[in-house]
Amino acid sequence: RGVDVGARSEIYHKLRELAEVGTGIIMISSDLPELIGICDRILVIHQGQITGEVSRNEFSEELILAYAAGIKNRNQH
Repeated sequence: RGVDVGARSEIYHKLRELAEVGTGIIMISSDLPELIGICDRILVIHQGQITGEVSRNEFSEELILAYAAGIKNRNQH
């Protein structure tokens, strides 16, 4: 059971309001489209280690999934 659509929309609205006034928000989710839709930056963890850091202008499912699968890590150029 998840959060219903109406409540989810309300939560996202409140998160955006908080972010606009400079509040830092840590959001943990395995729902990639949700993260891409709301985040300014995504840190990706694979086997307990941060493998990637992706800014909004770099967001792509392919890149984020490569970090999540351990195919790519942030130390690679």
